[in-house]
Amino acid sequence: MAELRLKSSRFRAEREADWARLEAMLAKAERRSAAALTDDELIAMPVLYRAALSSLSVARATSLDQNMIDYLEGLATRAYFFVYGARASGFERVTRFFGRDWPAAARSTWRETLLCWALTLVGTFVALALTLRDPVWFAAFVPGKLAQGRGPEASAAALRATLFGKPAIDGLSVFATFLFTNNAGVALMAFALGFAFGVPTALLEIYNGCMLGGFLAVFITHGLGYEAGGWLAIHGVTEIFAVVLAGAAGMRISRALAFPGERTRLDSLALEGRRAAVLMAGVLVMLFCAAILEGVGRQMIQSTEIRYAIGAASGVIWLTFLYLPRRRAPAASNGGALG
Repeated sequence: MAELRLKSSRFRAEREADWARLEAMLAKAERRSAAALTDDELIAMPVLYRAALSSLSVARATSLDQNMIDYLEGLATRAYFFVYGARASGFERVTRFFGRDWPAAARSTWRETLLCWALTLVGTFVALALTLRDPVWFAAFVPGKLAQGRGPEASAAALRATLFGKPAIDGLSVFATFLFTNNAGVALMAFALGFAFGVPTALLEIYNGCMLGGFLAVFITHGLGYEAGGWLAIHGVTEIFAVVLAGAAGMRISRALAFPGERTRLDSLALEGRRAAVLMAGVLVMLFCAAILEGVGRQMIQSTEIRYAIGAASGVIWLTFLYLPRRRAPAASNGGALG
């Protein structure tokens, strides 16, 4: 370990002046515009950017200090958007977002994502156990406005009707729009609460699981647990995954605030904020898909088995899309963006 720290210190000492110069130019351009840079700085920018990429490649290959790797990834990402961003067309930016940036942002927050999944599951099982034991707990977990008559006092026939009823086709698009707006609000709140050092975000993830557990308990006590699982699966896999990712983005912000590492707290927040913003853009895409599945697919598909199949398929699709390892693009083209 001592040898590794010495190697890391020497590596930084030999190159830190170039990194500092590149960071100063980027900060100058970000505060004002590219026009604020001198001709010499404009000429030096691509050279320093490629030097930073080279340093990043060496740091990754030799497993140097992780904080240094994170710093260089952030620096290379900022420089990449300055050097190449203006040349990308709208189609190229969209392709890059879906093909690299969004999955990279999700992979970079895998620890926070696992934590948010754990918090959600804890809330689900606690609320499920308490409500099964005493139905009075249902009111503590599920607001009356959200329950809409699907509480312990409802009959089995009434609950079954909520699972398999067919609303008017004309109202499905309106319903989907309402669900998208509601779920997006929950996800954005989970993200925004990360600025309070993550504690409210954690509580929101737990509470989201509590609502799920309370609902499931009611249907289980009426002999409709299997059917309710399919009713939730068709859209819930995507929806809950999106809220979990939003919470993970918020947790990443809180981590930057609480543990900035060798960067200043402001610089750490700026770097993690950009990553979190990319992830939140993807969350909105997932919530849109969930709203369509909930407002249209779930209402039109009455088979519980097909609902489970669609839920399972959506989970596999999201996991594959976000976490399947991708071949790293050449350094000159990807700028080491987000790793």
